[in-house]
Amino acid sequence: MSAQRMTRGYLSVWPNASLKASIGARALLQAATLFVLALPLAGCGTGALWDKFTAKDDTFVEEPADKIYNEGLFLMNEKKDMKAANKKFEEVDRQHPYSDWARKSLLMSAYASYQGGDYDSCIGAATRYVTLHPGSPDAAYAQYLIAASHYDQIPDISRDQARTEKAIASLEEVIRKYPNSEYATSAKAKIEGARDQLAGKEMNVGRYYMQKKDYTAAINRYKAVVTQYQTTRHVEEALYRLTEAYMAIGIVGEAQTAAAVLGHNFPDSRWYKDAYNLVKSGGLEPSENQGSWISRTFKKMGLG
Repeated sequence: MSAQRMTRGYLSVWPNASLKASIGARALLQAATLFVLALPLAGCGTGALWDKFTAKDDTFVEEPADKIYNEGLFLMNEKKDMKAANKKFEEVDRQHPYSDWARKSLLMSAYASYQGGDYDSCIGAATRYVTLHPGSPDAAYAQYLIAASHYDQIPDISRDQARTEKAIASLEEVIRKYPNSEYATSAKAKIEGARDQLAGKEMNVGRYYMQKKDYTAAINRYKAVVTQYQTTRHVEEALYRLTEAYMAIGIVGEAQTAAAVLGHNFPDSRWYKDAYNLVKSGGLEPSENQGSWISRTFKKMGLG
């Protein structure tokens, strides 16, 4: 078959010219109608595609680390807005995670959280800092912030003192890791405060048992103060209460020893005057028994 015949063959399947024009017009009209109908359906499947064509370009623009960091400092120091400052410091870490600014921002995030009373966030950020940058000159301060956060959450003596124990452990960690730092000195002072709190708890429970006339239980609490918290302000009262409890159950030798040790170590204490008068009321004098646990405890501490 010739090429001319093949061409005629294909052309013969098309309708005549007028019909072709009519069909073309109808097709164009149908296409336009479908396009118009499709517009309201943009949210029903074609929305995402449509949005790509119509949305503005919101490309993320990275900001300089020092600019974000200084904005955080301004919010923290000038505006006293710790939460907003924290967001800035976290943004530095997000945009510039391996920079020196990120290291500084992590520490400032811990500090801002501490200043804002968000102790859990402070502990989290400071712990992360110590883990990531153990050799940094600021690692001691980060460790101290952890301890201070625990310390500031110590409850009153009427409540459980588990937080106090945790605070002491954290403060001791500062001293162990950074013994020559300025924070070690502050940690030692806070430890004394925390130990005073634990002694106060023991005294509070001891007084409760005294009111119940459970003298043995009371003695055990006062004994804990004398043996474990001897350098706290509660030891004077503890010795007086021991004098009182031992006199109540008739163990006068220990009562005399408690009063004598109290007088020897705290001669100007009002508690010694009360202990002296109590022993005298029983026809006795304060007299130290060197074999008593009270006497041995104070001699062991170099206070006897």
